[in-house]
Amino acid sequence: MSELSIQGLCKQFGQQVVIDQLDLHIPSGSLLALLGPSGSGKTTLLRMLCGFERCDAGSISIGGKRVSSAGIHLPPEQRRIGYVPQEGALFPHLSVADNIVFGLPRSLRKQRHRVAELLDMVGLPAHFADRAPQQLSGGQQQRVALARALAPEPAVVLLDEPFSALDTGLRNDTRQAVLQALKAVGATAVLVTHDQSEALSSGEQVAVLWQGRLLQQDSPANLYCRPRTPELAGFLGESILLPGIAGTLTVECELGMLAQPEENAHGAVEVLIRPEQIRISPPSRQQPQARITGMEYFGHDATLHLELLDGRHAIKARTTGWHDYQPGQTVSVSVDGPVTVFKR
Repeated sequence: MSELSIQGLCKQFGQQVVIDQLDLHIPSGSLLALLGPSGSGKTTLLRMLCGFERCDAGSISIGGKRVSSAGIHLPPEQRRIGYVPQEGALFPHLSVADNIVFGLPRSLRKQRHRVAELLDMVGLPAHFADRAPQQLSGGQQQRVALARALAPEPAVVLLDEPFSALDTGLRNDTRQAVLQALKAVGATAVLVTHDQSEALSSGEQVAVLWQGRLLQQDSPANLYCRPRTPELAGFLGESILLPGIAGTLTVECELGMLAQPEENAHGAVEVLIRPEQIRISPPSRQQPQARITGMEYFGHDATLHLELLDGRHAIKARTTGWHDYQPGQTVSVSVDGPVTVFKR
């Protein structure tokens, strides 16, 4: 597999700028989750990577070879890109085996080249080769679509929201099977999604695209715990933002004196706390107190809605589902771990 490098990429349709000075680097053999809301430019970027759209400026290189830039536009069939669409898009009149070898030379298609190996790689039994796509579940069809994308041994694999049409349980199982298959072949891959949890749990790196611009590319943990802006923090998950005063490696807010790793942030700030950082304990005068105003129960966990008794703000806490908290109950709250601050 090959590294994928994007530098200064721009695309405009009429007066609308869709991709704006985009820089991305994906090392060989790694998976990047590309996260963004509808209309952020994800599909246009994929089309440019595949060669279906020309870039207005900037460049795209695969394995050190420039495939798109000013004056260069390598056609799709010469880019060695494997593509897995949203719903598999298998040919219904072809068997699973014939779908897998569809993009190979005729001689290899006749031999059903590597069909059993590829089926095993995506977690399907060899006897599925003779089945029709209609005889497979949605998750199994997506695995076949991945096998088809891997059959020509592409330089890069692009996955365009491949699990969005599956129900939750099937989605998780299929995602794990697909990720394991990509890892097994050392694939350089881009997983496009609008699902924050999917992006954070799938990619070695996550890039957030917003209105055609790259907001941040980072590891899942850094992106979630240390986002660059309050808006990005809110997009990535539930967040609590409280006013505070930052000093050297500490910040004071309504929840007390908290640790913060940013030495260059001093004075008035906004403090980012995730609901899972809030710890609940019996009422104590040594800690801030809050009243439970509501609860959302999910089984494996629950979200408590809290009103600070000596503050002006409402906050949320995520707890395990077996706790028996009740609305109206008074509890003490504390913060576990360091927090992120934003200059005001």
